Amino acid sequence: MLMAHPAVLTGLIRQYETLRTLHAEDGGPEARQRLDDVAYTLCVVTGTRDVDAALIAARHQLPGAHTEDDSLLPSV
Repeated sequence: MLMAHPAVLTGLIRQYETLRTLHAEDGGPEARQRLDDVAYTLCVVTGTRDVDAALIAARHQLPGAHTEDDSLLPSV
């Protein structure tokens, strides 16, 4: 599986968190579309289907992540 570069993941996480903090989902169509686009991209680069799982997966892929702690990941 291809892995996104840590800088790309960090940028996407920051963009998503910033847009959520600014309540982009309640904003105009451009803000909502940007939030949707970033969420979709996070899902694609992490191989997940929802943004919450994508954020967890992205953080796990960053350098320094405590990969031995998988308590937030769904059991398979």
